[in-house]
Order: sequence, then C-alpha cells, then structure tokens
Amino acid sequence: MRVLCVDPGEKRIGLAVSDPSGTIARPLTILEHRSREVDAREIVHLAESLGVGLIVVGVPYTWNGTIGPAARRALRLADAIRAVGSITVMTWDESGSSQRAQALLQEMHASRKKRREPLDHRAAAIILQDFLDIQADLKTKPTHKPDTEDDEESQKA
Repeated sequence: MRVLCVDPGEKRIGLAVSDPSGTIARPLTILEHRSREVDAREIVHLAESLGVGLIVVGVPYTWNGTIGPAARRALRLADAIRAVGSITVMTWDESGSSQRAQALLQEMHASRKKRREPLDHRAAAIILQDFLDIQADLKTKPTHKPDTEDDEESQKA
C-alpha cells in the first residue's frame, strides 16, 4: 500500500510518498501553508491522485512527550484531513526529523546551496521511512506459541 507522509510546519508542509509496496520513502514536494482547510484539501487531492491508502501526519512532540503548540497544529491538520477525505489518517512522532535531514545532507557532502534549500520534504521522507520500517518490523516479529500444554497452563495463570 502506498503511504503519504505530511510534515506540517508554520510556513511550509513537506510531503513524502512511499513506493507501491510501502517499503521505500522518497521526498515528494513542498506545499506553501495557506490555511488548514485549503492545505487539507490539497493534501487529500494529491493523495487520491497518487493512489495512497494511508496518510501519516508527523507530530512534533516535545522532548518529554507532551503536546506543545506545533504538535497541536499538526493534530488539527490531521483532523482537517480526516474531515475532507476518506483515506485513513494516522499520526506519528516526528521529533528531530528536520535535524536528521540536515545531518543526512551533510553526510552526503551536499553542496552548501543544496543544504540551504528547504528540507521539509526530506524531513517528511525521514518520518515516513521510520514509520515504514517500524511497520515492517511489526509484521515480521514472530508470535510466541506454546509448545506444550504446560506452557499453555502457565500462560492462563
């Protein structure tokens, strides 16, 4: 299933999309923030045109996991996207994604010009890849099944 990731900011909204199998994330585009309703409609329209089955909205929780002003804005955008479209919307902790995108560009020895460009869509790709990797790990984790009746009895207790 193809997944779209939204990295909302005050001025810009970064978007990333997965491949059809939901394995690899890539930066898609950057939208200029207009209003929550306009942004939500544009995101849903783009998601529908790409055949997306899930939209993941990055939420920047504070260092101690609480909801600050930026997280509240992201959660309100997620609600607006849900209200406009029929695609499932999830939220995902995106704390530190912009810093990781900048560090990745430095590791890749990107030019200074490239490093000064907005990172919103690259940060969205990092958030999305984290999400996809966790989902893949959850699918491949074996579940414990008791080998004997004694194991079954001990689990009931």
